[in-house]
Amino acid sequence: MNYATQHPIGNYQTARTETTTAIAPTVGRVHQLATKTKRCKPSAERQAEIRTNSNATNGILMCTFLPKLKTAQSVQACQKTERDFYKSLSKLAEHYSIEPMQTKDFEFPYNITLAMWDMETKVKRTNINWDSFKLVQDSKKTYFTSEERYNTGTTLYYIPIVPLFKMLKDPKRKRTAQLLISVCSYLYHIADVPYYRQEDSYLYWQYEMHKDWVEQDEETDETEAYKRELRNAEYIGDKIEQKLFNRINLKVFEQRLNRFKSADMFDRECHKVSCNAFALFTEYPNASIFRNAPISEEDPYDDDYENEAIGMEKYISFIADTKGWLYGSLSDTINNEFNEYGAMEEPTISKRFDVSEIPTTNLDFENRLFTLLDDLCTILDDYKTTEK
Repeated sequence: MNYATQHPIGNYQTARTETTTAIAPTVGRVHQLATKTKRCKPSAERQAEIRTNSNATNGILMCTFLPKLKTAQSVQACQKTERDFYKSLSKLAEHYSIEPMQTKDFEFPYNITLAMWDMETKVKRTNINWDSFKLVQDSKKTYFTSEERYNTGTTLYYIPIVPLFKMLKDPKRKRTAQLLISVCSYLYHIADVPYYRQEDSYLYWQYEMHKDWVEQDEETDETEAYKRELRNAEYIGDKIEQKLFNRINLKVFEQRLNRFKSADMFDRECHKVSCNAFALFTEYPNASIFRNAPISEEDPYDDDYENEAIGMEKYISFIADTKGWLYGSLSDTINNEFNEYGAMEEPTISKRFDVSEIPTTNLDFENRLFTLLDDLCTILDDYKTTEK
């Protein structure tokens, strides 16, 4: 059903910063405070003035007055709008477990404006995924719609598998590696994280493009090293995918967890991440990371990237490595491409609060899965920097 707003009479939306894509980790921006112009000090010889308490005369300046609102609606239409509004508000408040402010004693439309401000303030405090809500008025009724969103920031969730390959060959870390293989197998089969050696993945064609560049460029002292990195990315990628593809890793996941004994802090971190992955696997046995991805309405023949969004499949993936020449070149290319887009697709849930059934879905799975991806990437990066 088309929920297009014909007469929007309210649009409360949390301010969102302009999207700028960058490679993880995200670098925070620093905003300098505007300095105040210093005023000249009064002369010490000036006679002090005697005046009444400033609070008495300036008290009116501390008051806030409601703006004068006008409406072209008839009395009957206003009354119906109010009835629909409070019915929908009641459903929204119940859904988010919010106690709304009593605003019915205020005149229309001040009561609606005040109630919406109150609801916006309270929901933002209790729902970490709250993004915005609208009050929509069509030809038949007035109702609320809300939007919940997982904010991915400007992070690329690229899981490197070269460290995992090296870990499997390290006798001290073999059991640790097997545990992480179960984690990655879950992400591969159940969570549907793209794998860079699959031809339908975004990174596959990025690697192919860099391979063509190296082969077509003039030979230099670094050419052979570049080709070696590309060959290793393909070889290791295929080897690890063979292991992840075997679903036995999912069947023995719990067994590996129970039998695992941590030897140091690195092992304990790996075990913690694995426990979180297994909990997700148990609670959401069929949930994909793309289950709440926005439905794309892009025109395949439209080259205006500023009106398009970066698809989730482009910034979530397994990758060969996150260090070296090849990754540096890949990240530069990806950043340059992403900077042409106007936004990023993120897991989103839209809800409509009228007579229709309100969905009980939430973003708990996404909140935990993206944290898992972040922790897993950190662990693999730590292994790369500490193990030789």
